[in-house]
Amino acid sequence: MRLARIAHAGGVAFASIEGDEVLEIAEHPFGNPNFTGKRWPLADVRLLAPILPSKVVAVGRNYAAHAAEFGNEVPSSPMTFLKPSTSVIGPNAAIKLPAESERVDFEGELAVVIGQPVKKVPAARAASVILGYTIANDVSARDLQKADGQWGRAKGYDTFCPLGPWIETSIDPSDLAIRTELDGEVKQDSRTSKLIHKIPELVEFVSGVMTLLPGDVILTGTPEGVGPMSDGQTVSITVEGIGTLTNTAQNA
Repeated sequence: MRLARIAHAGGVAFASIEGDEVLEIAEHPFGNPNFTGKRWPLADVRLLAPILPSKVVAVGRNYAAHAAEFGNEVPSSPMTFLKPSTSVIGPNAAIKLPAESERVDFEGELAVVIGQPVKKVPAARAASVILGYTIANDVSARDLQKADGQWGRAKGYDTFCPLGPWIETSIDPSDLAIRTELDGEVKQDSRTSKLIHKIPELVEFVSGVMTLLPGDVILTGTPEGVGPMSDGQTVSITVEGIGTLTNTAQNA
């Protein structure tokens, strides 16, 4: 199933996308969704961030080549940090570049969406607690990240976590092509099979630290090729089997 969150003439709703049609889901998309019977052409609705997580847990340096491009070692266990829920935006929304940063980078990633409350779930059971997968841009103020030493400010600005365009619930995430383009020029081109710490391991690790709630998101890491965006530039991240997430950078 392809799950989305949409704005339509009557308000905002979760929905299932079936071809060129959008079917409204009653209440929430978790478990076995119930449908209201309302439907619209996809062209007549606006796609929002497909989920509003209570928290976004991101994983750093989870592709060896990305760690190497910044001269860092590969961590022996997942290196995690948090992005606030207020950093989340949807497809085609503007990434606001803060005036206090001279370099804001794109980072294309595969994102995991949790489907139920979990704590200390073993890797062997991780797939059963995942709602599906979407695309993320772990936007990073690189100069502030280096200056601060910790990443809360650099990763936490409003608009610094685009998600979308929807959630794919039936996909094998183990070996998907992932590509990032800046104004049409390919900057990142890799596969999720190159993840150092695989998705089941990440779910086990993170849920061993904190309770994950329905809708919480784990960003799995970015491949090599990250780089800066400037005002007016468009970033498009494509993950095989999911689609493309596009956002344009804009001075705040």
